[in-house]
Amino acid sequence: MTRSLSGRLVIGVIALVALGLVVFGAATDALLQSSLLGRIDAQLSSGHDAAVVGLGGEPGPDDRGPSSPFPTGTVVELVSPTGQLLAPPRYSVPLGATTTPTWTPVLPKQLPSAGMDHPVTPYTVRGTGGVEEFRVTDWPENFYHGNYVVLAIPLTDVDTTLHQLLVLELELGAGMIALTALLAWLIIRVGLRPLERMGGVAQQIAAGDLSRRVEPATPDTEIGRLGLALNGMLAQIESAFAERTASENRLRRFIADASHELRTPLTSVRGYAEMLRRGAERSPEDSAVARRRIEEESVRMSEMVDDMLVLARLGQGRPLELKPVDLQAIARDAVADAHAVAPRREITLDAPNPVIVAGDDTRLRQALGNLVRNAIVHTPAETPVLVRVAAVNGTAHVTVVDHGTGLSAEDRARVFEPFYRADPSRSRDSGGAGLGLSIVAAVAGAHGGLVKVDETPGGGATFEMELPTSVREA
Repeated sequence: MTRSLSGRLVIGVIALVALGLVVFGAATDALLQSSLLGRIDAQLSSGHDAAVVGLGGEPGPDDRGPSSPFPTGTVVELVSPTGQLLAPPRYSVPLGATTTPTWTPVLPKQLPSAGMDHPVTPYTVRGTGGVEEFRVTDWPENFYHGNYVVLAIPLTDVDTTLHQLLVLELELGAGMIALTALLAWLIIRVGLRPLERMGGVAQQIAAGDLSRRVEPATPDTEIGRLGLALNGMLAQIESAFAERTASENRLRRFIADASHELRTPLTSVRGYAEMLRRGAERSPEDSAVARRRIEEESVRMSEMVDDMLVLARLGQGRPLELKPVDLQAIARDAVADAHAVAPRREITLDAPNPVIVAGDDTRLRQALGNLVRNAIVHTPAETPVLVRVAAVNGTAHVTVVDHGTGLSAEDRARVFEPFYRADPSRSRDSGGAGLGLSIVAAVAGAHGGLVKVDETPGGGATFEMELPTSVREA
């Protein structure tokens, strides 16, 4: 059996057409046979008088038997109640025929009309003399002293007509099936051509070209709707692969940056430890410096590792401890902490009303503290900083505005990446590891919000964190 879809469809169409032709032919043959037999039965039912007349008297030169309405070959017999032929059969033959027919019906031993006084319903019997079947009726006739008159019409013409019809049906059916097979193959081939093109595109996609799309992709046809569905699936697959590639690239960059950031303090710790091993007894001052620096570098590495753990947990989508949190209170504490670190700097809070969100208090304090600390560290000491908290249309806005040197467009696009420093000249001691703003972005994303940076009118940078004020499930 063929495995091709087109082959199976062609076979299916041919089978349906053949089944339809068989059913139609059988119905046609049955209806025609019924019509022809009905016509003969009508002739038998109405031929009583003509049959009786055909049995009486001697036929003349041009009178060979019963006259119309009987067809050629009709037989009229007179038989006894026991079925014995009492007189030679009379035949209806064409005028001028030179031979006498010899065919007769084979009657049953007990005539169906026995005990009746009228012609029996026509029935079919076998025949002799080259006639296969007769349609027969019989009845008792008082004129012949209770003997029976048998009227039989041969079914030769009916059989011939049905045979010719069967041959014609077979010839026409074979031609129609062949023509149907050809047209079905052509139509199916044309109809399946878009699927073949889709298969070719699918092979190219499987080879790695995820940018390819199948055609047609329209809502007008079934194949077009399939194309739309496939293109939508391909777009999602391409997006997933792109996201996976980007995630892998970020992971590689994160690992490389983390290794680079940890290498410097580790090198310092190793160097100072070597200094202690070699000269602690000879120089107490150097020993004290080495211990202090080892402790400072260890603290800095610990903070960096803690920040990386925070990023890892937020990146894994771990659930946060969501509770009602007042951003006004968090901002007030962040400003107070900033005043303690930079008492001479002008740091202003604009938060006239409480703004309640469903969030993690610890992480939100860390995020806002990082934004304020970023403004203090990366701007001159005399630069004012404004912290604003407000709720607009169901969204909480936490804004930190400074009037420093600002950020370039490239820096604004990458400033939330881990370990990115807008000013490469800053030392790690003064500028940190570059994880503060990435933690802000991760915290905002974990709360269903976002963080963005814009240029402050007149110079500087404006960082804004947006969070939904509605309660959010963890």
